[in-house]
Amino acid sequence: MTAILSAYDGQYGIIAGFLALRYLKEKYGAPLRNLEVVSMAEEEGSRFPYSYWGSNNIVGQAKAEDVQGIKDFEGTSFDDAIQQAGFGYKKDPEAIRSDLKSFVEIHVEQGNVLEKENIPVGIVQHIVGQRRYTITVNGEANHAGTTPMGYRADAMNAASRMTCAINDMAVAEGDPLVATVGSMYLEPNTVNVVPGKATFTIDIRHTEKDALMDFTAAVEAKLQEIAEQIGVDVAIDLWMDADPVPMDQDIVKVMQKQCDENDVHYKLMHSGAGHDAQVIAPVIPTAMLFVPSHKGISHNPKEYTNPEHLAEGVQALIHTLYELGYAE
Repeated sequence: MTAILSAYDGQYGIIAGFLALRYLKEKYGAPLRNLEVVSMAEEEGSRFPYSYWGSNNIVGQAKAEDVQGIKDFEGTSFDDAIQQAGFGYKKDPEAIRSDLKSFVEIHVEQGNVLEKENIPVGIVQHIVGQRRYTITVNGEANHAGTTPMGYRADAMNAASRMTCAINDMAVAEGDPLVATVGSMYLEPNTVNVVPGKATFTIDIRHTEKDALMDFTAAVEAKLQEIAEQIGVDVAIDLWMDADPVPMDQDIVKVMQKQCDENDVHYKLMHSGAGHDAQVIAPVIPTAMLFVPSHKGISHNPKEYTNPEHLAEGVQALIHTLYELGYAE
């Protein structure tokens, strides 16, 4: 397996945190309240099939039994990797960091909104909720030449109509809802056989829980309707159901105030991607800062953020941490 390295996603937050704390210490000395920089492990589950290991540990949601037996692509177990890195498991997995008064995460946007609008800093108000599905369409495989069109139970035909319908419904719904069919597999997947089975995924996101629930219910009903029209069966597996997470409005107001007072151009926005902040926010007051991503590219060697925007993000972080850590 060839590793695809992100030069900014994750790394920027750690480097920005160190730069901000070094500047504050050199200019103002010791803060009134402790300031810490933390590097989270396995936010995205990119190495192991487990997301948010670091932040889940902070809020007492990570359990050793949840990762027992899982391995990376090279066959290294989670247990071996954590030991090799010099760490171990918490003695009390349900213990929560009760001494933390706030959590601030700074991150590249991973979208193109800030770049399109030529705004250097985003202040996040919500992290979207997500519902993810695996849809299995079962028809009947048959000979492509000898099966008349009217006698077919074509799983691919049904799946294609379903994916088009999902896209049309999402466009009609409008922002901030997004819906994506990200993968599709056919069986038997050969040129001269009517597909008997199609399996595809759906990823639907919205900032409001009720709107997310209403839209996904409408999608599920539409899938059943199309299946009946084509004469196939459809199985709908909802395997991820994460509610939207609001950021702490007091910290958001601190960020706005500091940006206003220090002439930092910003946009109030939502995050369409998941972050450690959504795990921590229900337990500890949390907020996020974004800087632009060129063309919205992330998780890719072409990932890029203009150095001037990186610097403005650090400035916004410095002003925010000063208010949180130094102000009377």
